[in-house]
Amino acid sequence: MGRRGLSARLRLTLSYAALVAVVSALLLAVVLLFLLRYVPEGNIVLLGPGQSATFVPDRSDLLRAFVPAAAVSILLSFALGMLGGWWLAGRVLRPLAALGDAARRAAAGSLAHRIGPRGPQDEFREVAEAFDAMLARIERSVDEHRRFAADASHELRTPLATTRAVLDVAAADPEVDTQQVLARLRAANDRAVAVTESLLLIARTDAVPPERVEVDLALVLEDAVETLAHLAESRGVELRVDARPAVVRGDEALLQRLAVNLVQNAVVHNVATGGWVQVGAHSSGGEARLTVENTGGVLTPEEVVRLTAPFHRGAGRARTSDHGGAGLGLAIVTSILDAHGGTLVLTPRDEGGLVATAAFAAVAGRP
Repeated sequence: MGRRGLSARLRLTLSYAALVAVVSALLLAVVLLFLLRYVPEGNIVLLGPGQSATFVPDRSDLLRAFVPAAAVSILLSFALGMLGGWWLAGRVLRPLAALGDAARRAAAGSLAHRIGPRGPQDEFREVAEAFDAMLARIERSVDEHRRFAADASHELRTPLATTRAVLDVAAADPEVDTQQVLARLRAANDRAVAVTESLLLIARTDAVPPERVEVDLALVLEDAVETLAHLAESRGVELRVDARPAVVRGDEALLQRLAVNLVQNAVVHNVATGGWVQVGAHSSGGEARLTVENTGGVLTPEEVVRLTAPFHRGAGRARTSDHGGAGLGLAIVTSILDAHGGTLVLTPRDEGGLVATAAFAAVAGRP
């Protein structure tokens, strides 16, 4: 650890004082040189008619009289510069002190504290506002991670508790149906594996920037529809595709997972009979969009806002035998979009159902 140097306030004070002293010395030097150029060296005697000789100070006399007074003036200027500089430095560094105090509080865990800068819109205020915005974002992120960890713990505890209950029942019943026990254990295990894989995918997507290659959202969407065609058919949901070329730069595997999640959600969370899912991709205005629209129950704007929350399934969205979702589908979609700099817009349909639009920056010069 290096030795502690002078404080910023003291360095600024010394700088102010030195500047004042140097300026004063320059002014005095200019005055002295201006006067001396008109005063000769040596004794000067003035003789007038009928008058005695009159003494007039020469250059040496002026130097002896002026230099000590000038030196005292410079010292006084330095002292006044120290006093004024200390006060000015305190005012200038006050926002920096508030920033340091906020940083120490944040390091101690108080993320709710804000600087709340006031005064003119200068560089210090811009830094303080940026710091407040950073603290707000960190606070939201920490809160989201805490909720996510709590939800994940609860979600993973459910299959483990189910497994333990099944084993306890089997141990207490000597005539238990082994195949039934194994089936229930397999279902609980599949549930735990699905949740764990989803959590790992979110963690990897948040931590590692995806590889960027050119990907056509139309092809990705068509693959997703082909993958989920059997699920849609088993549920009596009609799949409609209107995909036009929309090229973006991103990770193809992640974008495929995004499309599958959106289409799967639309198929699973649909009406009992006569439902449909309309999927499309297009590019315009430098933006590529992947849109999934489906019929379903009527959703309020408040319910739509909560749909992207981890482990949220919405009203009446229970697990079924053909869909062991963990409520992480849209959370994964959001994570993938964040990694690609995209956005997700969810709009409830008046007739019931949802319109999900994933927007990306399109590759320039491509359709």
